[in-house]
Amino acid sequence: MFLEPQETMPQTSVVFSSCLGPSCSGQAQPGMGERGGGAGGASGELIFQEGRLISGSLEALMEHLVPRVDYYPDRTYIFTFLLSSRVFVPPRDLLARVGQIYLEQRQQLEDEPEKAKLKSFSAKIVQLLQEWTEAFPYDFQDEKAMAELKAITHRVTQCDEENGTVKKAIAQMTQSLLLSLAARSQFQELREKLRPPAVDKGSVLKTKPPAAQKDILGVCCDPLVLAQQLTHIELDRVSSIHPEDLMQIISHVDSLDNHRCRGDLTKTYSLEAYDNWFNCLSMLVATEVCRVVKKKHRTRMLEFFIDVARECFNMGNFNSMMAIISGMNLSPVARLKKTWSKVKTAKFDVLEHHMDPSSNFCNYRTALQGATQRSQMANSSREKIVIPVFNLFVKDIYFLHKIHTNHLPNGHINFKKFWEISRQIHEFMTWTQVECPFEKDKKIQNYLLTAPIYSEEALFIASFESEGPENHMEKDSWKTLRTTLLNRA
Repeated sequence: MFLEPQETMPQTSVVFSSCLGPSCSGQAQPGMGERGGGAGGASGELIFQEGRLISGSLEALMEHLVPRVDYYPDRTYIFTFLLSSRVFVPPRDLLARVGQIYLEQRQQLEDEPEKAKLKSFSAKIVQLLQEWTEAFPYDFQDEKAMAELKAITHRVTQCDEENGTVKKAIAQMTQSLLLSLAARSQFQELREKLRPPAVDKGSVLKTKPPAAQKDILGVCCDPLVLAQQLTHIELDRVSSIHPEDLMQIISHVDSLDNHRCRGDLTKTYSLEAYDNWFNCLSMLVATEVCRVVKKKHRTRMLEFFIDVARECFNMGNFNSMMAIISGMNLSPVARLKKTWSKVKTAKFDVLEHHMDPSSNFCNYRTALQGATQRSQMANSSREKIVIPVFNLFVKDIYFLHKIHTNHLPNGHINFKKFWEISRQIHEFMTWTQVECPFEKDKKIQNYLLTAPIYSEEALFIASFESEGPENHMEKDSWKTLRTTLLNRA
Protein backbone atom coordinates (compact mmCIF):
# COMPACT_ATOMS: atom_id res chain seq x y z
CA MET A 1 0.00 0.00 0.00
CA PHE A 2 1.34 3.41 -0.92
CA LEU A 3 1.46 6.07 1.75
CA GLU A 4 -0.42 9.21 0.85
CA PRO A 5 1.53 12.45 1.21
CA GLN A 6 0.45 14.49 4.19
CA GLU A 7 -1.44 17.73 3.74
CA THR A 8 1.57 19.58 5.10
CA MET A 9 5.16 18.67 5.74
CA PRO A 10 6.72 19.58 9.11
CA GLN A 11 8.85 22.69 9.15
CA THR A 12 12.58 22.38 8.81
CA SER A 13 15.00 25.24 8.68
CA VAL A 14 14.24 28.93 8.50
CA VAL A 15 14.50 28.56 4.73
CA PHE A 16 11.19 26.72 4.57
CA SER A 17 9.40 28.00 7.64
CA SER A 18 7.58 30.64 5.63
CA CYS A 19 6.63 28.39 2.74
CA LEU A 20 5.03 25.43 4.42
CA GLY A 21 1.70 26.84 5.40
CA PRO A 22 -1.50 24.79 5.62
CA SER A 23 -2.24 25.28 1.92
CA CYS A 24 1.08 23.87 0.77
CA SER A 25 0.15 20.32 -0.07
CA GLY A 26 0.76 20.15 -3.78
CA GLN A 27 -2.90 20.81 -4.38
CA ALA A 28 -4.34 22.02 -7.63
CA GLN A 29 -4.53 25.73 -8.15
CA PRO A 30 -8.00 27.36 -8.07
CA GLY A 31 -9.95 26.65 -11.20
CA MET A 32 -8.00 23.51 -12.10
CA GLY A 33 -9.77 20.24 -12.69
CA GLU A 34 -8.60 16.72 -12.21
CA ARG A 35 -6.55 17.06 -15.35
CA GLY A 36 -4.71 20.25 -16.17
CA GLY A 37 -1.41 21.92 -16.77
CA GLY A 38 -1.15 24.62 -14.15
CA ALA A 39 -1.26 28.28 -15.05
CA GLY A 40 -0.36 28.13 -18.70
CA GLY A 41 1.34 24.75 -18.50
CA ALA A 42 1.13 21.91 -20.99
CA SER A 43 -2.59 21.21 -21.12
CA GLY A 44 -3.59 17.75 -19.99
CA GLU A 45 -0.06 16.81 -18.93
CA LEU A 46 -0.67 17.08 -15.17
CA ILE A 47 -2.98 14.66 -13.36
CA PHE A 48 -4.63 15.51 -10.06
CA GLN A 49 -6.49 13.24 -7.68
CA GLU A 50 -8.75 14.81 -5.07
CA GLY A 51 -6.98 18.10 -5.66
CA ARG A 52 -3.49 16.60 -5.29
CA LEU A 53 -0.94 16.41 -8.08
CA ILE A 54 -0.05 12.76 -8.60
CA SER A 55 1.63 12.58 -12.00
CA GLY A 56 2.72 14.51 -15.05
CA SER A 57 5.21 14.66 -17.88
CA LEU A 58 8.61 16.12 -17.03
CA GLU A 59 7.96 19.09 -19.30
CA ALA A 60 4.61 19.84 -17.66
CA LEU A 61 6.10 19.53 -14.19
CA MET A 62 8.86 21.96 -15.14
CA GLU A 63 6.34 24.44 -16.51
CA HIS A 64 4.30 24.04 -13.32
CA LEU A 65 7.39 25.19 -11.41
CA VAL A 66 7.73 28.52 -13.23
CA PRO A 67 5.58 31.46 -12.00
CA ARG A 68 3.27 33.47 -14.24
CA VAL A 69 1.75 36.89 -13.76
CA ASP A 70 -1.30 35.43 -12.00
CA TYR A 71 0.29 32.26 -10.62
CA TYR A 72 2.97 31.26 -8.15
CA PRO A 73 3.69 27.57 -7.53
CA ASP A 74 2.77 25.97 -4.26
CA ARG A 75 5.83 26.19 -1.98
CA THR A 76 5.79 22.52 -1.06
CA TYR A 77 5.63 21.68 -4.74
CA ILE A 78 8.72 23.84 -5.31
CA PHE A 79 10.67 21.93 -2.66
CA THR A 80 9.45 18.50 -3.79
CA PHE A 81 10.04 19.07 -7.48
CA LEU A 82 13.46 20.71 -7.03
CA LEU A 83 14.43 17.80 -4.78
CA SER A 84 13.14 15.00 -7.00
CA SER A 85 13.81 16.48 -10.45
CA ARG A 86 17.54 15.71 -10.15
CA VAL A 87 16.64 12.05 -10.62
CA PHE A 88 15.56 12.91 -14.17
CA VAL A 89 17.52 16.01 -15.14
CA PRO A 90 20.65 17.72 -13.74
CA PRO A 91 19.86 20.95 -11.84
CA ARG A 92 21.78 23.05 -14.39
CA ASP A 93 19.59 21.70 -17.22
CA LEU A 94 16.43 22.36 -15.21
CA LEU A 95 17.64 25.89 -14.55
CA ALA A 96 18.27 26.38 -18.27
CA ARG A 97 14.70 25.24 -19.01
CA VAL A 98 13.35 27.64 -16.37
CA GLY A 99 15.27 30.39 -18.16
CA GLN A 100 13.71 29.43 -21.50
CA ILE A 101 10.18 29.42 -20.08
CA TYR A 102 10.87 32.78 -18.46
CA LEU A 103 11.94 34.25 -21.81
CA GLU A 104 8.87 32.86 -23.57
CA GLN A 105 6.56 34.42 -20.99
CA ARG A 106 8.47 37.67 -20.97
CA GLN A 107 8.19 38.08 -24.74
CA GLN A 108 4.42 37.75 -24.48
CA LEU A 109 4.26 40.35 -21.72
CA GLU A 110 6.51 42.80 -23.56
CA ASP A 111 3.86 43.01 -26.27
CA GLU A 112 1.25 44.11 -23.72
CA PRO A 113 0.82 47.80 -22.79
CA GLU A 114 0.78 47.17 -19.01
CA LYS A 115 4.43 47.14 -17.95
CA ALA A 116 3.41 46.53 -14.33
CA LYS A 117 2.62 42.92 -15.23
CA LEU A 118 6.15 42.43 -16.52
CA LYS A 119 7.66 43.81 -13.31
CA SER A 120 5.39 41.61 -11.19
CA PHE A 121 6.35 38.56 -13.24
CA SER A 122 10.07 39.36 -12.89
CA ALA A 123 9.72 39.70 -9.11
CA LYS A 124 8.11 36.24 -8.93
CA ILE A 125 10.93 34.72 -10.95
CA VAL A 126 13.45 36.20 -8.51
CA GLN A 127 11.40 34.82 -5.62
CA LEU A 128 11.57 31.33 -7.14
CA LEU A 129 15.34 31.63 -7.60
CA GLN A 130 15.70 32.80 -4.00
CA GLU A 131 13.83 29.75 -2.73
CA TRP A 132 15.97 27.50 -4.93
CA THR A 133 19.32 28.98 -3.86
CA GLU A 134 18.35 28.90 -0.19
CA ALA A 135 17.02 25.35 -0.21
CA PHE A 136 19.63 23.77 -2.52
CA PRO A 137 22.68 26.04 -2.68
CA TYR A 138 24.94 23.15 -3.63
CA ASP A 139 23.15 22.91 -6.98
CA PHE A 140 25.01 26.09 -7.93
CA GLN A 141 28.49 24.83 -7.16
CA ASP A 142 28.37 23.55 -10.74
CA GLU A 143 29.86 26.26 -12.96
CA LYS A 144 27.26 25.75 -15.69
CA ALA A 145 24.43 26.12 -13.18
CA MET A 146 25.96 29.32 -11.85
CA ALA A 147 26.31 30.61 -15.40
CA GLU A 148 22.63 29.85 -16.07
CA LEU A 149 21.66 31.66 -12.87
CA LYS A 150 23.64 34.73 -13.88
CA ALA A 151 22.07 34.68 -17.35
CA ILE A 152 18.53 34.59 -15.95
CA THR A 153 19.16 37.30 -13.35
CA HIS A 154 20.79 39.52 -15.98
CA ARG A 155 17.65 39.30 -18.14
CA VAL A 156 15.44 39.98 -15.13
CA THR A 157 17.32 43.13 -14.14
CA GLN A 158 16.61 44.63 -17.54
CA CYS A 159 13.00 45.02 -16.40
CA ASP A 160 13.97 46.87 -13.23
CA GLU A 161 15.35 50.24 -14.24
CA GLU A 162 13.25 52.51 -12.00
CA ASN A 163 13.81 51.81 -8.30
CA GLY A 164 16.07 48.77 -8.44
CA THR A 165 14.14 46.59 -5.96
CA VAL A 166 14.61 43.47 -8.08
CA LYS A 167 18.30 44.23 -8.50
CA LYS A 168 18.70 44.55 -4.73
CA ALA A 169 16.93 41.22 -4.20
CA ILE A 170 19.20 39.53 -6.75
CA ALA A 171 22.33 41.03 -5.15
CA GLN A 172 21.24 39.81 -1.73
CA MET A 173 20.40 36.35 -3.12
CA THR A 174 23.80 36.09 -4.82
CA GLN A 175 25.68 37.12 -1.70
CA SER A 176 23.81 34.61 0.47
CA LEU A 177 24.43 31.86 -2.10
CA LEU A 178 28.17 32.51 -2.22
CA LEU A 179 28.37 32.50 1.58
CA SER A 180 26.52 29.18 1.72
CA LEU A 181 28.82 27.60 -0.85
CA ALA A 182 31.93 28.88 0.94
CA ALA A 183 30.68 27.61 4.31
CA ARG A 184 29.95 24.15 2.96
CA SER A 185 33.33 23.94 1.27
CA GLN A 186 35.09 24.84 4.53
CA PHE A 187 32.97 22.34 6.45
CA GLN A 188 33.96 19.52 4.12
CA GLU A 189 37.64 20.44 4.48
CA LEU A 190 37.32 20.12 8.24
CA ARG A 191 35.55 16.79 7.91
CA GLU A 192 38.47 15.42 5.88
CA LYS A 193 40.35 15.21 9.18
CA LEU A 194 38.81 11.89 10.08
CA ARG A 195 39.64 9.61 12.98
CA PRO A 196 43.05 7.87 12.68
CA PRO A 197 42.93 4.35 11.21
CA ALA A 198 42.09 1.44 13.47
CA VAL A 199 44.88 0.18 15.69
CA ASP A 200 46.13 -3.14 14.37
CA LYS A 201 48.17 -4.20 17.39
CA GLY A 202 50.26 -7.29 17.10
CA SER A 203 51.60 -6.37 20.54
CA VAL A 204 48.20 -7.21 22.01
CA LEU A 205 49.21 -10.85 21.68
CA LYS A 206 52.23 -10.46 23.97
CA THR A 207 51.43 -7.58 26.29
CA LYS A 208 48.12 -6.45 27.62
CA PRO A 209 47.51 -2.71 27.98
CA PRO A 210 48.58 -1.35 31.38
CA ALA A 211 45.82 -1.09 33.94
CA ALA A 212 46.53 2.62 34.38
CA GLN A 213 45.91 3.37 30.68
CA LYS A 214 43.12 5.90 30.21
CA ASP A 215 39.75 4.51 29.20
CA ILE A 216 36.31 6.06 28.74
CA LEU A 217 35.49 5.71 32.44
CA GLY A 218 38.59 7.72 33.26
CA VAL A 219 37.23 10.54 31.14
CA CYS A 220 33.52 10.35 31.94
CA CYS A 221 31.83 8.04 34.44
CA ASP A 222 28.33 9.57 34.18
CA PRO A 223 26.17 7.78 31.56
CA LEU A 224 23.88 10.79 31.15
CA VAL A 225 26.77 13.17 30.46
CA LEU A 226 28.30 10.79 27.91
CA ALA A 227 24.92 10.39 26.20
CA GLN A 228 24.64 14.19 26.01
CA GLN A 229 28.08 14.49 24.42
CA LEU A 230 27.23 11.76 21.92
CA THR A 231 24.08 13.71 21.04
CA HIS A 232 26.22 16.80 20.50
CA ILE A 233 28.40 14.89 18.05
CA GLU A 234 25.38 13.35 16.31
CA LEU A 235 23.65 16.70 15.75
CA ASP A 236 26.89 18.32 14.65
CA ARG A 237 27.55 15.64 12.06
CA VAL A 238 24.03 15.10 10.81
CA SER A 239 23.65 18.85 10.23
CA SER A 240 26.13 18.52 7.36
CA ILE A 241 23.63 16.37 5.45
CA HIS A 242 21.40 18.23 2.99
CA PRO A 243 18.23 17.13 1.17
CA GLU A 244 20.05 16.76 -2.15
CA ASP A 245 22.60 14.47 -0.47
CA LEU A 246 19.81 12.10 0.48
CA MET A 247 18.46 12.14 -3.07
CA GLN A 248 21.86 10.88 -4.19
CA ILE A 249 20.71 7.52 -2.78
CA ILE A 250 18.18 7.39 -5.60
CA SER A 251 20.37 9.04 -8.22
CA HIS A 252 23.16 6.60 -7.42
CA VAL A 253 20.84 3.61 -7.83
CA ASP A 254 19.51 4.91 -11.14
CA SER A 255 23.04 5.50 -12.40
CA LEU A 256 23.95 1.90 -11.67
CA ASP A 257 20.69 0.51 -13.04
CA ASN A 258 20.65 2.53 -16.24
CA HIS A 259 24.39 3.09 -16.73
CA ARG A 260 23.68 6.79 -17.00
CA CYS A 261 25.17 9.57 -14.93
CA ARG A 262 22.14 11.05 -13.20
CA GLY A 263 24.02 12.73 -10.40
CA ASP A 264 27.39 13.61 -8.99
CA LEU A 265 28.20 10.48 -7.03
CA THR A 266 30.97 12.27 -5.13
CA LYS A 267 28.28 14.20 -3.26
CA THR A 268 27.59 11.17 -1.08
CA TYR A 269 30.53 12.30 1.08
CA SER A 270 28.31 13.63 3.90
CA LEU A 271 26.35 10.39 4.02
CA GLU A 272 29.48 8.26 4.11
CA ALA A 273 31.07 10.44 6.81
CA TYR A 274 28.00 10.12 9.03
CA ASP A 275 27.79 6.38 8.45
CA ASN A 276 31.49 6.13 9.30
CA TRP A 277 30.81 7.81 12.66
CA PHE A 278 28.31 5.05 13.51
CA ASN A 279 30.88 2.36 12.71
CA CYS A 280 33.60 4.13 14.69
CA LEU A 281 31.36 4.42 17.76
CA SER A 282 30.49 0.71 17.56
CA MET A 283 34.17 -0.23 17.30
CA LEU A 284 35.10 2.18 20.11
CA VAL A 285 32.59 0.48 22.43
CA ALA A 286 33.99 -2.94 21.55
CA THR A 287 37.56 -1.69 22.02
CA GLU A 288 36.81 -0.19 25.44
CA VAL A 289 35.34 -3.51 26.60
CA CYS A 290 37.87 -5.91 25.09
CA ARG A 291 41.01 -4.10 26.16
CA VAL A 292 40.06 -4.17 29.85
CA VAL A 293 42.22 -6.75 31.67
CA LYS A 294 40.15 -7.60 34.75
CA LYS A 295 36.75 -9.28 34.45
CA LYS A 296 35.26 -7.06 37.17
CA HIS A 297 36.24 -3.95 35.25
CA ARG A 298 34.94 -5.39 31.98
CA THR A 299 31.62 -6.03 33.69
CA ARG A 300 31.52 -2.45 34.89
CA MET A 301 32.37 -1.21 31.38
CA LEU A 302 29.52 -3.20 29.82
CA GLU A 303 27.04 -1.97 32.41
CA PHE A 304 28.22 1.60 31.86
CA PHE A 305 27.61 1.42 28.10
CA ILE A 306 24.20 -0.17 28.70
CA ASP A 307 23.30 2.83 30.85
CA VAL A 308 24.65 5.22 28.20
CA ALA A 309 22.54 3.52 25.53
CA ARG A 310 19.47 3.79 27.75
CA GLU A 311 20.08 7.52 28.27
CA CYS A 312 20.46 7.96 24.51
CA PHE A 313 17.14 6.20 23.99
CA ASN A 314 15.40 8.39 26.58
CA MET A 315 16.54 11.59 24.89
CA GLY A 316 15.68 10.40 21.36
CA ASN A 317 19.23 9.70 20.18
CA PHE A 318 18.47 6.37 18.53
CA ASN A 319 21.52 6.39 16.25
CA SER A 320 24.04 6.42 19.11
CA MET A 321 21.98 3.87 21.01
CA MET A 322 22.02 1.50 18.03
CA ALA A 323 25.76 2.00 17.55
CA ILE A 324 26.44 1.13 21.19
CA ILE A 325 24.24 -1.97 21.05
CA SER A 326 25.94 -3.01 17.80
CA GLY A 327 29.34 -2.65 19.46
CA MET A 328 28.31 -4.87 22.36
CA ASN A 329 26.89 -7.44 19.95
CA LEU A 330 30.11 -7.76 17.96
CA SER A 331 31.49 -11.29 18.25
CA PRO A 332 34.63 -10.40 20.26
CA VAL A 333 32.39 -8.82 22.94
CA ALA A 334 29.41 -11.16 22.71
CA ARG A 335 31.60 -14.25 23.24
CA LEU A 336 32.80 -13.01 26.68
CA LYS A 337 30.31 -15.27 28.50
CA LYS A 338 32.04 -15.17 31.89
CA THR A 339 31.94 -11.38 31.81
CA TRP A 340 28.33 -11.21 30.63
CA SER A 341 27.31 -13.65 33.39
CA LYS A 342 28.17 -10.95 35.93
CA VAL A 343 26.26 -8.21 34.07
CA LYS A 344 22.76 -7.22 35.12
CA THR A 345 21.26 -7.63 31.68
CA ALA A 346 17.64 -6.59 32.33
CA LYS A 347 18.29 -3.08 30.97
CA PHE A 348 20.14 -4.49 27.98
CA ASP A 349 17.27 -6.84 27.21
CA VAL A 350 14.89 -3.87 27.12
CA LEU A 351 17.18 -2.01 24.71
CA GLU A 352 17.48 -5.04 22.44
CA HIS A 353 13.71 -5.34 22.48
CA HIS A 354 13.42 -1.80 21.14
CA MET A 355 15.94 -2.63 18.41
CA ASP A 356 14.46 -6.04 17.56
CA PRO A 357 14.69 -6.31 13.74
CA SER A 358 11.58 -8.50 13.45
CA SER A 359 8.53 -7.07 11.65
CA ASN A 360 10.74 -4.44 9.98
CA PHE A 361 11.95 -3.01 13.32
CA CYS A 362 8.37 -2.48 14.47
CA ASN A 363 9.34 -1.73 18.09
CA TYR A 364 11.92 0.85 17.05
CA ARG A 365 9.49 2.53 14.65
CA THR A 366 6.91 2.79 17.43
CA ALA A 367 9.50 4.44 19.68
CA LEU A 368 10.56 6.77 16.85
CA GLN A 369 6.95 7.77 16.27
CA GLY A 370 6.58 8.55 19.96
CA ALA A 371 9.72 10.68 19.94
CA THR A 372 8.47 12.49 16.82
CA GLN A 373 5.16 13.32 18.47
CA ARG A 374 6.98 14.52 21.57
CA SER A 375 9.20 16.71 19.40
CA GLN A 376 6.21 18.27 17.64
CA MET A 377 4.58 19.14 20.98
CA ALA A 378 7.85 20.14 22.68
CA ASN A 379 8.23 23.22 24.83
CA SER A 380 11.97 22.77 25.32
CA SER A 381 14.95 21.92 23.12
CA ARG A 382 15.56 18.71 25.08
CA GLU A 383 12.18 17.36 24.05
CA LYS A 384 12.76 18.25 20.38
CA ILE A 385 15.68 15.86 19.89
CA VAL A 386 15.01 13.08 17.37
CA ILE A 387 18.03 11.35 15.86
CA PRO A 388 16.83 8.30 13.93
CA VAL A 389 18.93 5.24 13.14
CA PHE A 390 20.47 6.65 9.99
CA ASN A 391 21.13 3.34 8.29
CA LEU A 392 17.45 2.38 8.63
CA PHE A 393 16.31 5.78 7.37
CA VAL A 394 18.49 5.40 4.26
CA LYS A 395 17.15 1.90 3.69
CA ASP A 396 13.58 3.21 3.94
CA ILE A 397 14.26 5.80 1.23
CA TYR A 398 15.98 3.20 -0.92
CA PHE A 399 13.13 0.70 -0.46
CA LEU A 400 10.48 3.33 -1.23
CA HIS A 401 12.36 4.14 -4.41
CA LYS A 402 12.76 0.52 -5.51
CA ILE A 403 9.17 -0.69 -4.94
CA HIS A 404 7.56 2.23 -6.78
CA THR A 405 8.45 3.06 -10.37
CA ASN A 406 9.62 6.49 -11.44
CA HIS A 407 7.34 6.40 -14.48
CA LEU A 408 3.77 5.27 -14.98
CA PRO A 409 2.62 3.22 -18.02
CA ASN A 410 1.53 6.44 -19.78
CA GLY A 411 5.06 7.83 -19.49
CA HIS A 412 4.22 10.29 -16.72
CA ILE A 413 6.50 10.77 -13.74
CA ASN A 414 4.99 9.05 -10.68
CA PHE A 415 4.89 12.23 -8.60
CA LYS A 416 2.88 10.50 -5.88
CA LYS A 417 6.03 8.54 -5.08
CA PHE A 418 8.14 11.66 -4.83
CA TRP A 419 5.66 13.40 -2.53
CA GLU A 420 6.29 10.62 -0.01
CA ILE A 421 10.08 10.60 -0.45
CA SER A 422 10.09 14.37 -0.09
CA ARG A 423 7.93 14.21 3.04
CA GLN A 424 10.29 11.75 4.72
CA ILE A 425 13.38 13.71 3.79
CA HIS A 426 11.73 16.93 4.93
CA GLU A 427 10.91 15.35 8.29
CA PHE A 428 14.52 14.18 8.62
CA MET A 429 15.76 17.69 7.88
CA THR A 430 13.48 19.00 10.64
CA TRP A 431 15.32 16.83 13.13
CA THR A 432 18.76 17.92 11.92
CA GLN A 433 17.98 21.58 12.63
CA VAL A 434 17.48 21.11 16.38
CA GLU A 435 20.03 23.00 18.45
CA CYS A 436 21.68 20.77 21.03
CA PRO A 437 20.65 22.02 24.49
CA PHE A 438 23.48 20.36 26.41
CA GLU A 439 26.72 22.01 27.44
CA LYS A 440 29.63 20.84 25.32
CA ASP A 441 32.52 19.07 27.05
CA LYS A 442 35.53 19.26 24.74
CA LYS A 443 37.57 16.77 26.77
CA ILE A 444 34.93 14.04 26.48
CA GLN A 445 34.22 14.77 22.83
CA ASN A 446 37.92 14.73 22.00
CA TYR A 447 38.22 11.27 23.54
CA LEU A 448 35.17 9.96 21.68
CA LEU A 449 36.46 11.29 18.36
CA THR A 450 40.17 10.51 18.64
CA ALA A 451 40.64 7.56 21.03
CA PRO A 452 42.36 4.67 19.19
CA ILE A 453 40.13 1.78 18.20
CA TYR A 454 41.13 -1.80 17.56
CA SER A 455 40.77 -3.51 14.23
CA GLU A 456 38.50 -6.55 14.15
CA GLU A 457 41.54 -8.79 14.32
CA ALA A 458 42.93 -6.99 17.36
CA LEU A 459 39.53 -7.18 19.08
CA PHE A 460 39.49 -10.96 18.73
CA ILE A 461 43.03 -11.23 20.08
CA ALA A 462 42.15 -9.13 23.14
CA SER A 463 38.94 -11.10 23.62
CA PHE A 464 40.67 -14.49 23.48
CA GLU A 465 43.33 -13.30 25.91
CA SER A 466 40.63 -12.18 28.34
CA GLU A 467 38.59 -15.37 28.04
CA GLY A 468 40.18 -18.29 26.24
CA PRO A 469 38.53 -20.17 23.37
CA GLU A 470 35.74 -22.50 24.51
CA ASN A 471 35.10 -24.69 21.47
CA HIS A 472 36.92 -26.16 18.48
CA MET A 473 35.89 -23.31 16.19
CA GLU A 474 37.22 -20.67 18.56
CA LYS A 475 40.41 -22.67 19.16
CA ASP A 476 41.03 -22.84 15.41
CA SER A 477 40.41 -19.10 15.06
CA TRP A 478 42.76 -18.33 17.95
CA LYS A 479 45.46 -20.57 16.50
CA THR A 480 45.13 -18.91 13.09
CA LEU A 481 45.39 -15.45 14.63
CA ARG A 482 48.51 -16.36 16.60
CA THR A 483 50.17 -17.85 13.53
CA THR A 484 49.29 -14.82 11.41
CA LEU A 485 50.72 -12.36 13.93
CA LEU A 486 53.87 -14.37 14.57
CA ASN A 487 54.53 -14.57 10.80
CA ARG A 488 53.83 -10.85 10.47
CA ALA A 489 56.33 -10.10 13.23
